[in-house]
Amino acid sequence: MIKVENLQKQVPMAGRELEILKGINLEIKSGQSVAVVGASGSGKSTLLGLLAGLDEPSAGRVVIGGTDLGALDEDGRAAFRATHVGFVFQSFQLLPALTALENVMLPLELTGQGDAPAQARQWLERVGLAERLDHYPRQMSGGEQQRVAIARAFASQPEILFADEPTGNLDTATGEYVIDLLFDLNREHGTTLVLVTHDLKLAERCQRRLQLDGGALVQEA
Repeated sequence: MIKVENLQKQVPMAGRELEILKGINLEIKSGQSVAVVGASGSGKSTLLGLLAGLDEPSAGRVVIGGTDLGALDEDGRAAFRATHVGFVFQSFQLLPALTALENVMLPLELTGQGDAPAQARQWLERVGLAERLDHYPRQMSGGEQQRVAIARAFASQPEILFADEPTGNLDTATGEYVIDLLFDLNREHGTTLVLVTHDLKLAERCQRRLQLDGGALVQEA
């Protein structure tokens, strides 16, 4: 599902090049759950952004389902993400002016699905928010907002779901509920799950763990 070859990322800083990722090579099979772990600044979120096509590497390439992301322009990558990729972020990234239902409908409407309201409603029911359809993000707890974000991510039935510290802003009990939900949906739909986390308990629930240190892939379990 995902193939990474010699992936590198440098950014200019104070007159020199800061090396964030150093020649990453890996493959992730369809349906696998993979945790990316490592200390702050080790390059985890940068790697996730490159895998998702949100950023461009300095060298190397990312191939998803046979599509080389480097061969696509910015619009092409956005179109690819809309139909193949879902995201869950630590900060939820819900649109504040839209209700829970409208937030989940948005990716469905962008890909031209005519039954977006019905599908969005079903997904919100699936994550336990049937009573919160018309509520705005500001009217919901952090755990509820993250569940809306998960419903939105899965609504377009992506082949791959990327999650960046999905429990980082949640208390322990709520975080465990959200993680159970992610893994349940991962199993039910055969979605490839790639998540960045500091939580080793969460990482241990994944089939594979990739450890980054100083921008290099140093260990796999």
